Amino acid sequence: MNRTARLVCLLLAAVVVLSLPLLVPSGALLDEERNRLLEEMPDESGWLTRLFPAAMAESPALAPLPLDFSPGRVADAQAFTEAGYTDDSITLTLETIDRDNVVWRVARVTVSDPSQLRTATAGKPGSNKLALISSMAHKNNAIIAINANYLSNDPVKTSFEYRMGEKIRAKYNSKKDLLITDELGDLHVFVKSQKEEVEAFEATGRNIINAFTFGPALVKDGQVLTIDAEYGYNPMGREPRMAIGQTGKLSYVLVLAEGRTKDSQGVTHQELADFMLSLGCTQAFNFDGGNSATMVYNGGYYQQKSRNNERAQSDMLYFATLAGPEGTP
Repeated sequence: MNRTARLVCLLLAAVVVLSLPLLVPSGALLDEERNRLLEEMPDESGWLTRLFPAAMAESPALAPLPLDFSPGRVADAQAFTEAGYTDDSITLTLETIDRDNVVWRVARVTVSDPSQLRTATAGKPGSNKLALISSMAHKNNAIIAINANYLSNDPVKTSFEYRMGEKIRAKYNSKKDLLITDELGDLHVFVKSQKEEVEAFEATGRNIINAFTFGPALVKDGQVLTIDAEYGYNPMGREPRMAIGQTGKLSYVLVLAEGRTKDSQGVTHQELADFMLSLGCTQAFNFDGGNSATMVYNGGYYQQKSRNNERAQSDMLYFATLAGPEGTP
């Protein structure tokens, strides 16, 4: 190809690539294509920048969310589909698996920053105030939200609890398992948690962002755990269950097993643990189940539940976007 023909082709490519912002708002794609184009045809005279100023500009870095109880940023309403949600900071895919009289709701989430894994409480952390997960999800701009460990349902307050870096309780319950999320977004599970274990964890330099005393722990360091038949919350019974797991760096799965319906009998904790391992979890932890098990996506329920039979709870775990504006929907 002679020099003139090559220049014409590059000019046509420039028009197509640099016009993409009008059609496809994908910052990562545009950055990649812009950089490739500039390698082929350096903008030494600045004519590309003058002709396409918006497209030639570097995509701004997506700022992390603050480590506090402020809501996430407002999601793009047009990005929600039945299959999930995607923007420049988060990818969420939804799947329903109907197997052996159990309906599993599976949400796979990958985020670009640890601050997108967040928690919220119905009232002041540690108070007895309750609210619906659906209401808290809306208030906090959650793309997807699940119930956590029913923080206020601990009358003797014998638990180790953090929310968004704030210590709520520091009592150790050696009969219960513990889940910690750190500043890197990693999950850490502790079986029959002891004070010494948590102190050793903190001594590594990691910071505790969230801590949940509930369980049981389901998967630890890539190994499925054998659930103690005496663990609380009817471990051997088939019930609705809720769990979170980590599958990779800043990649997670949220799992709800439907139960107490004609279409889904629910699962035992051991069956839940085996399922979480099958999804590729290296760490996984059980949250409150039964009628507490709630998964809210785009303001609605990703399960067979209605607002009329949703249980009010004290806290939730959710994922938020970095790509939208601040404010409320």
